[in-house]
Amino acid sequence: MDFTPTEAQAGARDLAARIFGDLAGHERLTAVGTGSDPRLWKALSTAGLIGAVGELGLLGLVLLLEEQGRTTAQVPYAAACVYGRLAVLAHGGPEQRERLLPAIDDGSLVVTGAFPAQKGVRASAAGELTGTVPVVPWLRDATHVLVADAGRRLWLAPLGEGTATTPVELTAPWSAARLTLDGAPAEPLGGPGAYADVLATARTVLATARTAFAGLQAGVCAGSLARAVAHTNAREQFGRPLATRQAVQLRAADAHMDTEAIRVTAYEAAWRRDAGLPYATHALTAAWWASEAGARVVHTGQHLHGGAGADVGHPVHRHFLWGRQLDAHLGCGPEVLQELGESIANGE
Repeated sequence: MDFTPTEAQAGARDLAARIFGDLAGHERLTAVGTGSDPRLWKALSTAGLIGAVGELGLLGLVLLLEEQGRTTAQVPYAAACVYGRLAVLAHGGPEQRERLLPAIDDGSLVVTGAFPAQKGVRASAAGELTGTVPVVPWLRDATHVLVADAGRRLWLAPLGEGTATTPVELTAPWSAARLTLDGAPAEPLGGPGAYADVLATARTVLATARTAFAGLQAGVCAGSLARAVAHTNAREQFGRPLATRQAVQLRAADAHMDTEAIRVTAYEAAWRRDAGLPYATHALTAAWWASEAGARVVHTGQHLHGGAGADVGHPVHRHFLWGRQLDAHLGCGPEVLQELGESIANGE
């Protein structure tokens, strides 16, 4: 097991860090408000950081998402890569890959995902979807949505005919919306296969998503902690920096260890996926750490800022909102832990 990034992965990570650092500063994020940033999205696609994910693997994507999380940059990068680039590359047919991947890579086709599987979504024999998905992150930015129906079959539906979206505000500004499908035309992703094959495909996409979002949470936590360290070193109380207080040091140390646990479990799951090894339980482990430890870290980051951390206009508050949103995304801690226990008991 070796988590050392390749030269290509390290280069892409450094490029992503520069782009996010230059275009997702506090002033820019304040100006963007609760929407996504089209200028940043254009910069990422022009730099080839969407198309590169196919060659960089899931570990490479986790490294890139860490950099997004550090700045809480408001673009649908995780969703577009997981539900678009990687899903089509892994499960789409040759014609689908040839038709869809170039548009995904240049940022003109933006895919988000309605996951986990939606019991209320039904697919007709003609490939028309009917049902409602209460919340789909980044749906307002998307051109297509990847839906897992009640049978866990994957469908890629363009937004337009037969679809309606109603904006929904989440804890974090993820441009979410309620999705209503009323005979929406869609194409299946992947072959018909047996039920076991269909189930495995849906689980694979979900495991990939959980791993990627755990990497995003690692970045969010690292960014929150970095701000807290800078604040407590600069802020003095009774003639001494707050960072010299033992209680502050202990809380920061615990947050650092939690952040490292999120990072290393995400790296392991991603590495196993890239190596062609089973990784579903490892993805659940990463998701559990991202949920449980992530919430602790962003609370610590906000707390160590004192009263300033409660200011909704302060940069660290944005990390707090993202961390809390990621805590619940794709399953909160107790739900993930139950699923992990059942998977282990079933020998998966």
